Amino acid sequence: MVSKTKKSVALPSIIDLDALDGIRDGLIDAIEDGAVTVDASGVERVSTNALFMLISAAETARKNQNEFLIEGPSAAMLSAIERLGLDTQFSGMMRG
Repeated sequence: MVSKTKKSVALPSIIDLDALDGIRDGLIDAIEDGAVTVDASGVERVSTNALFMLISAAETARKNQNEFLIEGPSAAMLSAIERLGLDTQFSGMMRG
């Protein structure tokens, strides 16, 4: 039996279209290994596509029966989530 680990992925301060590929690749690798904690404390600006990518990553983790948490979301990230009406989608994965 393969031992599942817990990985941490830190989001950059600016999550725009140029940053998405690298973040996505890091999330895919982490989700395949087990539980994932995303550090969102340093986010200053986040694109709509990035928020949808996080929702998708959380759903993939859930399907794989792995925990997916977003820790310490910054005020900028919380504001973007609220502005886009995504509170419900993010409510179960936020901590701190």
